[in-house]
Amino acid sequence: MATRVSYPVEIKMKAIEMRLAGVPVREVMEELGIRNNTQLKTWMRWYRKGEVHRLEQPVGKQYSYGKGPEHSTELERVKAENRFLKQQLDVLKKYRELERRWNRKSLLPGSSPFEKK
Repeated sequence: MATRVSYPVEIKMKAIEMRLAGVPVREVMEELGIRNNTQLKTWMRWYRKGEVHRLEQPVGKQYSYGKGPEHSTELERVKAENRFLKQQLDVLKKYRELERRWNRKSLLPGSSPFEKK
């Protein structure tokens, strides 16, 4: 008995359609010959998240679709670049604030950062 079962994309989509139509999990499993209800839940989760491309991946291969720069769309790339630039700007702002505080403190009489206490 094989431990891994590969289901065609058509079966996966039919199972998703049946569940969306309100057919009970057990009935879907019996009608389509699906062994494990967890598998059906996984397909439904992928469908809800918009990851229907994952239904076509081979058994045992968990690809990271859209995770790397080679898979991202132009919009995703621009958003990632925007996040990165905002983070850089935040760090620069914090650095300048600390530098300003340090300079202000060092200008006060008797509070030179170079004096030994």
